[in-house]
Amino acid sequence: MKVSLVAPQPLPLPKAEVSGQSVQGQSFSDLLKEKLQEVNTLQAEADTLAQKLVVGEPVDLHQVMIAAEQANLALQLTVQIRNKIIEAYQEISRMQI
Repeated sequence: MKVSLVAPQPLPLPKAEVSGQSVQGQSFSDLLKEKLQEVNTLQAEADTLAQKLVVGEPVDLHQVMIAAEQANLALQLTVQIRNKIIEAYQEISRMQI
């Protein structure tokens, strides 16, 4: 049996999309602002649901807990991204020219 090797062919990669928009025309600062706004929205939704629960409005406890956990995870991710950005900046500032 004869096996012939075929040269690998590059696969076309799809464009990266964030929230249905193409990332190519978007700057890093715009993307960062957009994502921070989403984190803020998750925090506000969790706060609103928690207030409704405390006041006694009909809201499911599990929905409140899910919203609070989503907001918590989004905030933790944001803090970790901030830490990585600061770490990268410090590493670049330590480079000798």
